[in-house]
Amino acid sequence: MVTISSDTDKTNNIQILIVEDEYILALNLQESLETLGYTVVDTADSGEEAIEKATELRPNLILMDIRLRGEMDGIQAAEQIWNHLQIPIIYLTGHSDKSTVERATLTFPFGYILKPVREQELYVAIQTALNRYEREQFLSSILRGMGDGIIVANTQLRVKYMNQIAEALTGWQFDTAKEQMLDEVFQIVNEQTQLKATNPIILALQQERTIYLSEPTLLISKDGTKIPISDSATSIKDNNGAVTGAVMVFRDDTQRRLIEERNLAAERAQQLQIQMAELQRLNKLKEEFLTVTSYEMRTPLSNIITAISLLENLLDRQGILQSEAASIKRCLSVLRYESERELDLVDDLLTIRLLDANIYRYELTSVYLQYWLPHCVESFQQLAQYQHKTLTVEVPTDLPSLITDLPSLTRIVSELINNACKYTPNGEKIAVTARLADNTNTQNPDLQIIISNSGVEIPEPERDRIFEPFYRIAQSQTIEPIDLFDLSNQTPPTKHQSNSCTGLGLALVKKLVKFLQGSIEVTTNQSWTIFTIQLPLTLPESLGTRG
Repeated sequence: MVTISSDTDKTNNIQILIVEDEYILALNLQESLETLGYTVVDTADSGEEAIEKATELRPNLILMDIRLRGEMDGIQAAEQIWNHLQIPIIYLTGHSDKSTVERATLTFPFGYILKPVREQELYVAIQTALNRYEREQFLSSILRGMGDGIIVANTQLRVKYMNQIAEALTGWQFDTAKEQMLDEVFQIVNEQTQLKATNPIILALQQERTIYLSEPTLLISKDGTKIPISDSATSIKDNNGAVTGAVMVFRDDTQRRLIEERNLAAERAQQLQIQMAELQRLNKLKEEFLTVTSYEMRTPLSNIITAISLLENLLDRQGILQSEAASIKRCLSVLRYESERELDLVDDLLTIRLLDANIYRYELTSVYLQYWLPHCVESFQQLAQYQHKTLTVEVPTDLPSLITDLPSLTRIVSELINNACKYTPNGEKIAVTARLADNTNTQNPDLQIIISNSGVEIPEPERDRIFEPFYRIAQSQTIEPIDLFDLSNQTPPTKHQSNSCTGLGLALVKKLVKFLQGSIEVTTNQSWTIFTIQLPLTLPESLGTRG
């Protein structure tokens, strides 16, 4: 027997279990191991006993004969011990036939020694096995401790290794997943299309380089749960450079995505705050501009009107020829008329600004349409008669009162009657009607005020656009404009006369109707143009911020 000098500190702490069914061989092995400085914790002669003692004693290494007593041979016992206890095993046998070796190899032994055993071979095999086991355990502890899932597959795409994170994410235990096809254990789909995605390990094996997921991907776990993941795969090569498999590293991407979404939401909120601050600044500038502009426009216009009044008084006092005085008065009337129009435009601009800023002043009051609407129409009767038009008003006597803002309602109705007078040809009719809406709820009825005029129709494409600021209706659809400076016309122009531009009137009407929580529509029927305003009979106390 050859004695091998050994490092006592290196071998004394190594405990070995001998599994051998021949008693004499077991004793010889024990003697050789103890000579080499190893500690033999016990011996066993069957697979069942080997598993029992390995579980109880937890040796550092097991020397396992393949042929044992009982129904279980050494290969079966070794497989169970490794799967449950992770104890390295060296096969010790006199059988070297191909089928036995292939079967033993499938259990990934840490060595294979043929009988009869020489101490030198035994020592080298044990130290090699222990060094390999130490390296593998070190690597395994690193892989187990990683926060990412790891799966190793061979070139046939069969699973060879999974760490605990991979088990948790896929729902597969390594014992069950081992030797399964990769696509069975690791199923991924494109997050957007929900179609099966190509496994990065396949690409890594084909291209022999690191492959990253380029599109959002979902991992479908064993129970069907879908988990967003990010991963990469790279090929594994042996010492000769031949590809032997691939390893994939992947992680649950849910938390990263949540953080990314929160950061994006915070960034958008910050941008929105900046935009809102800028918008408030611009609104303030616009409000200041309108206020200043209104004052600057009102002052000279008011002064012009005052000067016109003074000139008219002087004309009445001075001895100017009657024909000349009439022409001068005509010109002064035009100046007054245009100045008043500009003042109205300024008022409309300011009202629109107040409505847009939600600071329009209002006061709810009870309006009896039986009295108020005829009075409102009456102010236009003189103009209608002068233009040879018939203006009528119809209000049922039993119509309930309307709770609304009276100045706003007056502005709406007056503008629509004014437009009807303006665009109705001479000799035609204008009708103003009030009634309860036919399709309203009996508990909360709506009121309709209808202003219609005959002799002109607004084409359908124009009907919505007439509510746009300064939109001009096609000339063919309007009456002829009035030449205010025609000195042969001795009749002074009135405040209601203008050319065929709607200005801000209808735009303001639509905003006021909306402010009063109503609606307005324009229709045509047999050469009649019909404006229908629908308003709730009772408005709530709060319509917006009071100015």
